[in-house]
Amino acid sequence: SPTVSSAVLLRALPLAALLLLSPAQTARQARRPNVVLILTDDQDVCLGGMTPLKKTNALIAQMGITFTNAYVASALCCPSRASILTGKYPHNHHVVNNTLEGNCSSKLWQKIQEPYTFPALLKAMCGYQTFFAGKYLNEYGAEDAGGVGHVPPGWSFWYALEKNSKYYNYTLSVNGKARMHGENYSVDYLTDVLANMSLDFLEYKSNFEPFFMMISTPAPHSPWTPAPQYTKSFQNVSAPRNSNFNIHGKNKHWLIRQAKTPMTNSSIQFLDDAYRKRWQTLLSVDDLVEKLVKKLEVNGELDNTYIFYTSDNGFHTGQFSLPIDKRQLYEFDIKVPLLVRGPGIKPNQTNKMLVANIDLGPTILDIAGYDLNKTQMDGMSLLPLLRGDRNVTWRSDFLVEYQGEGYNGTDPTCPGLGPGVTHCFPDCVCEDSYNNTYACVRTMSASWDLQYCEFDDREVFVEVYNLTADPHQINNIAKTIDQEILEKMNYRLMMLQSCSGATCRTPGVFDP
Repeated sequence: SPTVSSAVLLRALPLAALLLLSPAQTARQARRPNVVLILTDDQDVCLGGMTPLKKTNALIAQMGITFTNAYVASALCCPSRASILTGKYPHNHHVVNNTLEGNCSSKLWQKIQEPYTFPALLKAMCGYQTFFAGKYLNEYGAEDAGGVGHVPPGWSFWYALEKNSKYYNYTLSVNGKARMHGENYSVDYLTDVLANMSLDFLEYKSNFEPFFMMISTPAPHSPWTPAPQYTKSFQNVSAPRNSNFNIHGKNKHWLIRQAKTPMTNSSIQFLDDAYRKRWQTLLSVDDLVEKLVKKLEVNGELDNTYIFYTSDNGFHTGQFSLPIDKRQLYEFDIKVPLLVRGPGIKPNQTNKMLVANIDLGPTILDIAGYDLNKTQMDGMSLLPLLRGDRNVTWRSDFLVEYQGEGYNGTDPTCPGLGPGVTHCFPDCVCEDSYNNTYACVRTMSASWDLQYCEFDDREVFVEVYNLTADPHQINNIAKTIDQEILEKMNYRLMMLQSCSGATCRTPGVFDP
């Protein structure tokens, strides 16, 4: 039992074994596993986002399991991160976009959701020492919400970035005290600073409690500033020219249709440059992973540590002529990498089950031995899939939801655009609007690989994709798909949009 004292465990061990073990070894063997969660920012998987990470692939993927169908409940930083922390869909944690008004790191979030995040439970109920370093939530540190003096419950060590991702010239909250950083590579480059703080934690932490670390890198988020040694890497790389690149998004929501097709040469040059720099910034994440794994190995803790590697959302570079962003409902924005290694996980595995970022919290609590029935989480523990249990009953669908961000004024650089749109760069192509508000059911069953989406706008616009026939989601089949399937998906969507806890895990439309 996790609550048995070490003294009882020591008495239970044969004397001969005790003579062979040092006290530190004994404590380590009796301890629950450690967990490390590495969270990147805006890293896609559909467009080659994992390609530059050779060391990460060797040290995590090849030593463990790759989930090939891992998704996020919302394709935007703050709602997605809130889903990771709470194990809940956005309609249950109420963080709907990246603004304070959208509940991103707001006073309301701090009061209602933060005390029940999985790290808070790990620390208070499971006796874990916890460490956070990097980007937390986009509005963290806002003066209206407590500034950087606010340290969320659940963290023994707190090194959080004020506001959104940067690589230089940023402020960290070091256990509630502001620390400014400049632009000297050797002491300020954020990805490396996070690596060094993580290694320091592993060096000086207590050896008598299990630990949880969450390392949240700025890469590969804009402004895409690579470390100086990597500025010449990938010179010949450009964004993939797949079949939905630089085409008109016909039969799609008006926001997608407004993108200029074909894109201008300057837009293409801009997105190719962004794609290259994104890869360059990821090389420093690759170095971080290598240093971390080596340190765990030197400490003798690697074999008792689960390491999760994932991202908060995907990204696009030119798909449907949208130059660069995330927040849309398509695979390139909602699908993310998810690699896991750890005790009991066989090497070199892939798993095709439909998993989501709301599953990370329940999984990590399950690893720690916490009773998931005591939580209000919507997700499911991945532990049976990690262990390779046979005959696991798993979901066939999940919910994606997003509430659009808009701007009431007009943009002086784009006088032709009316109010209500935002993120109109480059070339006045807008990536968001108030009524870019949608919810989708993403279904994967033996018979169907489908996505059904409804927009909350005057048209109540519907998009449906059969990903078996159309993996790049070019043809919206809302008007041609069998009406009975459409009605079932509509009903399932309504049900999921109002689900909470166990009701989010009920059988889907195509379950037997």
